[in-house]
Amino acid sequence: MFLLPTPHGDKLEALAQNKKLPVQDVFRVEQILLEYKEWRKQLEDIHGTTPEIVTRMISLLNAYRWKVDVDLIFDSENDFLYRQKGQIKLDNSVIEEFLPLLIKTVFAEQLQNYDLSLGPTTCFSGIRFESAIMSDKPGGGMQFKEKNHDFAISRKLFIRSSHQADFRESVTDETYIAYAVAECKTNLDKTMFQESAATALDVKTVVPGARYYLLCEWLDMIPLSTRTTAIDEIIILRKAKRLASNIRSQFNTFEGRRRNREIFTNYLKDNPFQVETFSRFITHIKNFIEINTEIDVLDRGYF
Repeated sequence: MFLLPTPHGDKLEALAQNKKLPVQDVFRVEQILLEYKEWRKQLEDIHGTTPEIVTRMISLLNAYRWKVDVDLIFDSENDFLYRQKGQIKLDNSVIEEFLPLLIKTVFAEQLQNYDLSLGPTTCFSGIRFESAIMSDKPGGGMQFKEKNHDFAISRKLFIRSSHQADFRESVTDETYIAYAVAECKTNLDKTMFQESAATALDVKTVVPGARYYLLCEWLDMIPLSTRTTAIDEIIILRKAKRLASNIRSQFNTFEGRRRNREIFTNYLKDNPFQVETFSRFITHIKNFIEINTEIDVLDRGYF
């Protein structure tokens, strides 16, 4: 039905080829690659009711993220992986790869007959044309504005423009149209919130019925209302705040990580990914893709 992307697997493969990776970490990266392939296989083999699927998949997610966050990155005797994790994006890409698998598994029956794309996608967010009256550019000098999304339920879109009715000297371009978008953040701060609010507005300007969600692992700001923005909802996947900066600063060296390992691991254990938060996202998607038949509308009494 879907050819799902592998953003996390791609990041691991790139890391394994990174010449800056310390020699002592090469074997550990190779080991996590094997763990990744097994994790992916286990996720793809899950079937059952929606609650069963979500519970089992979140359990596998928590177990695998522990291997990435603790066994691979935090316990490394070198500082490269920890200090560069914002650039190599191993943690965030796990969620980007997990969400399409989750949505595909839960909604396989509903989505199987539609030519959709699930996962990280560059989608259409605007269009503009050459403003010079005497311009001889074909198709009015049509140009697309696009935006990269961490997760989108989208469909390929082809747009063609010409000054002639028979479309000679035309411009044809392809993009994706986003119907539901989720941006995935490890830590959500105020700057990220404001950027997402602007992106959500762009998404809904070109597709008024689209949905936009902001998913984060850890909250790193004072909660703000989304009512004045185009964001449909912010979901905190671990239902927890980020560790305080004075504690995180101790993790920059191996000695600091070794000395404070229990603080870090206990915080992860106490704040795993929650079935409840992913179930809420599933409910949003379910309500979005359901088709309102006349029988459904009359049974409810509203639409």
